[in-house]
Amino acid sequence: AMSDWLPPMFTSESVASGHPDKVCDSISDAIVDACLAIDPNARVAVETLVKGTKGKSVIVLAGEVSLNGAPPDYEAIARGTAAAIGYTDHSIGMDATSPELCEVRAYITTQSEHISKGVDGDDIDSQGAGDQGMMFGYACNETEQDPELQGRYFPIAAALAQRLTRRLDIIQSTGEIPWMRPDGKSQVSVRYDSSDGTPQHVHTVVIAVQHAPDVSQREYIENVVRKEVVEHTIPARWLDDSTQVIVNGTGSFPDPGGPYSDAGITGRKIVVDAYGGAARHGGGAFSGKDPSKVDRSAAYCARWAAKHVVAAGLADRCEIQVSYVIGRAE
Repeated sequence: AMSDWLPPMFTSESVASGHPDKVCDSISDAIVDACLAIDPNARVAVETLVKGTKGKSVIVLAGEVSLNGAPPDYEAIARGTAAAIGYTDHSIGMDATSPELCEVRAYITTQSEHISKGVDGDDIDSQGAGDQGMMFGYACNETEQDPELQGRYFPIAAALAQRLTRRLDIIQSTGEIPWMRPDGKSQVSVRYDSSDGTPQHVHTVVIAVQHAPDVSQREYIENVVRKEVVEHTIPARWLDDSTQVIVNGTGSFPDPGGPYSDAGITGRKIVVDAYGGAARHGGGAFSGKDPSKVDRSAAYCARWAAKHVVAAGLADRCEIQVSYVIGRAE
């Protein structure tokens, strides 16, 4: 039974698009998009590192790209992506638009021919996997009792944590709360019914959000975040008087944050990108990879299959594992 293994409480986290690791994921994925736009069969594996210092920030790109055609402008893509997320001011953590205050270095070579000869099949069915490894796909019906979350077939703590950080992203991009910055995180702890294993209510919500230094009243920040982020986003049925909301646990999170306070690297938020710890993970990241990389494509397909199993009513939860050998299609 479900209740045999579920703990009384389960916690998942998510991060805003301005979190330094996520900035790197976005830059790596923007490079994948640009390469696939030039050549749909492009082979891309690109890692990004960001770090801000007092003097200037740096974005480092490293990886392998093989495509038919001229490669895209990697530096312009990196700058444009970070700027679109909101990093246009050195004082908040990075100004990606400024050549003086932000340096971009690219170390990108072509894909190893030993790999390419294994993955370059003429048709999709004979194409070999780009690497060995195992991936998991997962779905469950925890979101399906809630009309606002229906159709996601997702673990509830992760679904709510993601909604919170998406809300932070929207606030940042629309500028509706001008003192909020791009960098932020969420964490949601959900209490379960010990008899039938169903999620009951949200026990704790934790939000960290970078803010302008002149907005220093902790109580004010807490009230705004509670109203505009937490209560705005989490359906009321999950919240009650006992729900704890903790905002910026250290007391404050002023500028400069983002890449200045925390170096970012592609592929360091793999559990946030998957199921928030509710299912197993094979360890491979998604971002910066074209579909010949099974870390990404097989995980997506396994999720699709698991979702259909649960949606069809065949199971309350479904976890699928797939594994690959490099160069083999089957």
